[in-house]
Amino acid sequence: MAHNLEPFRCAVQRQREAVTVQPVGELDLATVPVVDDHLCELQAAGFKQLSLDLRDVSFLDSTGLRMILVWDARSRAEGFVFSLVAGSPTVQRLFDLTRTTERLNFVEPSTAREAA
Repeated sequence: MAHNLEPFRCAVQRQREAVTVQPVGELDLATVPVVDDHLCELQAAGFKQLSLDLRDVSFLDSTGLRMILVWDARSRAEGFVFSLVAGSPTVQRLFDLTRTTERLNFVEPSTAREAA
């Protein structure tokens, strides 16, 4: 597991009805609640397109994967768009190992930011 020297943080980029949450650092048991809270607040604020940008995630554990799967299912049930921007090969490996890559809505970085 890679350890970042800088603390975990989330950048949020809003554009009309779309918003991108970009975690920086490890997305694991300790940090998933931070990301989940951001997504919950943004959905409650009325955003119809939520994107989670994984490019700056250095490590993703099963807790992070579970949160992503829950948001994917929630988006299908509630009729909003939830997409992902692929992370590093290390991060993407978890999706490949769990065979969730095809099930999830991965988009190009520009699509996530311009989807509004």
